[in-house]
Amino acid sequence: MNTPSLRNRRTAPHPARRSVIALAAFALGLAVAPAAFADQTVIRLGYPGVGIDNRPYGYSDNVSVAHIGHFIEDEFKNDPDVKVEWTFFRGAGPAVNEAIANGQLDFGAGEGDLPSIVARSKGLKTKIVLAADTRDPIYLAVKPDSGIKTIDDLKGRKVAQFRGTNLQIATDRVLEAHGLTERDIKFINLDTGNTLAALAAGDIDGAFGGPEFLDLDRRGIVKVVYSTKNDDPAFGRQASLLVTEDFEAKHPDLTARVVKAVVKAAQWATDEANREAVFAGWTKSGIPVETFRADFTGNRLTDRLSPIIDDFFIARYRAQAERAKAYKLLRDDVDVDSWFEPKYLNQALAELKLQDYWPRYDANGKKIATGTVEQTQAATQ
Repeated sequence: MNTPSLRNRRTAPHPARRSVIALAAFALGLAVAPAAFADQTVIRLGYPGVGIDNRPYGYSDNVSVAHIGHFIEDEFKNDPDVKVEWTFFRGAGPAVNEAIANGQLDFGAGEGDLPSIVARSKGLKTKIVLAADTRDPIYLAVKPDSGIKTIDDLKGRKVAQFRGTNLQIATDRVLEAHGLTERDIKFINLDTGNTLAALAAGDIDGAFGGPEFLDLDRRGIVKVVYSTKNDDPAFGRQASLLVTEDFEAKHPDLTARVVKAVVKAAQWATDEANREAVFAGWTKSGIPVETFRADFTGNRLTDRLSPIIDDFFIARYRAQAERAKAYKLLRDDVDVDSWFEPKYLNQALAELKLQDYWPRYDANGKKIATGTVEQTQAATQ
């Protein structure tokens, strides 16, 4: 008969003992796991929009580039106690604001100027830490047989608009420049997806929106008859990266690193050598690459995706706040100047040696400093 060696008998626990060890290990795991989970910090970012068919991807700003390229996740890849969590909201900026107010988000990632201004007027405590995009154009798309050829032809027509977003004030400014008001038009509040469907079905005469219309125009389903790209650049829209005051106060180090990661994404995204790669990334939203090529025609990437908080960017928020109050979207004045917190951006620019990388503009949109990114690109052309 084979008899186990003394060594084996000493090292092989009795089955009952093995059960006790297993139960002890399981109990220890239950005790340790919640503690480890409790120690983990989750950085919760909310993006104001979704792609086609609710795809969890954004586009047309540097924050979406950071998401698609995992820039923020890479910043914390060696920090197991930090988790990055993205949520995409079909309800755009107003939905992001609601989530922030309910304590569900730490960052509003790429939120447009108007919804964030309205939220600030209602006491939502956030700080603007960098520009996500600027001079974002709006488009007017109409049914090809509508007979609408200009803004002036919209009077009395049924037109879709995503109310409460930064599109609303931008549209109102365009109408005002043509002697019209919202009361002259039969506006219908539709989100982006429903607007595209209504246009394609011919249920509305036209719609104001973003680059989503350009593919439908290319296929002859709609006709884009107006764009702010060919008008006053101040008619464009702005968006920013917001952080809640509570998160910033508790985690200034994490706030700085999130900002630094997005600045890295913006540096990559504003290099003209990466233009096609940027557009290809945005196609994860379900929008074809031809749309982004058309949307950015005539624009340098630095015109739209710079993270810089300059006088032009701040002036646009002041102007939007004033107009929002004039249109009775706000009850009280909004203190815009104290809203901006550029120290994290400035720290990132210094650490990455990018202080002079992007151009800067005065309040009227006149360039006051040329960035080295432009100088480098000019030298290679």
